[in-house]
Amino acid sequence: MLGRPAGSSGTETRQRIIEAAMRCVAEVGYSRATIRRIASDAQMTSGSLYHYFPNKTELIEATFNEVAELINERFRAAARRDGGVLDRLTAILDEGERITKDYPFAAAFERAIRSEGPQNLRLAEHAEKMFGELRGLFAEIIEQAKREGALSPSTSVQAATDAIVALIRGLEEHSTVAPTRRYRATVQALKLLLGGSLFDYSKLD
Repeated sequence: MLGRPAGSSGTETRQRIIEAAMRCVAEVGYSRATIRRIASDAQMTSGSLYHYFPNKTELIEATFNEVAELINERFRAAARRDGGVLDRLTAILDEGERITKDYPFAAAFERAIRSEGPQNLRLAEHAEKMFGELRGLFAEIIEQAKREGALSPSTSVQAATDAIVALIRGLEEHSTVAPTRRYRATVQALKLLLGGSLFDYSKLD
């Protein structure tokens, strides 16, 4: 087994492998993302990669867990910001846009894992748990809206939360296929929708 690539620290190399694994799975799917391909994308040999991860399964599991925790922590921090309901919802949307910029392959990676990831790792279930945590953040904000009398009496916290989560899941899917400018425009339109200014309601029947 080869050691670490010359001129790089263990932490930096491991991070490079994680990023390469995420990118490869996002681009070609789980089954076609071989260790050789991931190693090449990380600019190292397969032997060097095995110094950090003994097999593909452990590499993909580590990639998923690290990316999921990082993204969730950023969303949690955004949701904890002071402000009103719209301020907090907008903060989450803004953070989501920044995450998409910082990790452009994360959404496609998660989608690929859902569709063909190894069953024994139960990564699809972990992905649902991650969305469950995100749903909890939105539920807290909707509860705030209810306390402040801003939630429509014709709906419930659960229904409103489900509606927003559905929009966010659609936005995540949209990020995997839309050009950057179109994705950003979609985020802006969603902000207008949440703020009640997407339409001129005086002109609607």
